[in-house]
Amino acid sequence: MSTQKPSGPLVGIVMGSDSDAEKMQPCIETLAEFGVPYEVRVISAHRTPDAAHEYATTAADRGLACIIAAAGGAAHLGGVLASLTALPVIGVPIPTSNLGGLDSLLSTVQMPGGVPVATVGIGKSGAVNAAILAVQILAQGRPDLRAKLVQYKARLAERVKETDRNLRKPNA
Repeated sequence: MSTQKPSGPLVGIVMGSDSDAEKMQPCIETLAEFGVPYEVRVISAHRTPDAAHEYATTAADRGLACIIAAAGGAAHLGGVLASLTALPVIGVPIPTSNLGGLDSLLSTVQMPGGVPVATVGIGKSGAVNAAILAVQILAQGRPDLRAKLVQYKARLAERVKETDRNLRKPNA
């Protein structure tokens, strides 16, 4: 595997609406923390199906290694993109006002056999986990990214241990 830095984005972050941008900010920040180049687009599976088709069918040729698709409600974006590319697609269900994102979750996770969308949780943790999963996919054959993941997980563990130590201190 080449040790060259990638010249373009490796991860595509696609949102069904610009209203999803704030909810996907933790995903963007996490990819940036790992130094993973990404691109961000707003493409609707229902309102701009031609753009979704072009995006998915050209993603690999443009150098993307995976796609993160965030959508709420009917949340068909991840499935549409996954049906048009051989790249891994990670679905992020966006919380909705009516059902709290359960509708988004079920729409994203219930894909027919042969068209997988790796689906993470609803909300901020889902956005972060989508980025981490993308980094884990990219880390295959990239020792620098794998090392960053090991360090990241060690920091998570240290935070839990620190919290535990603080809670176990006797009350004064």
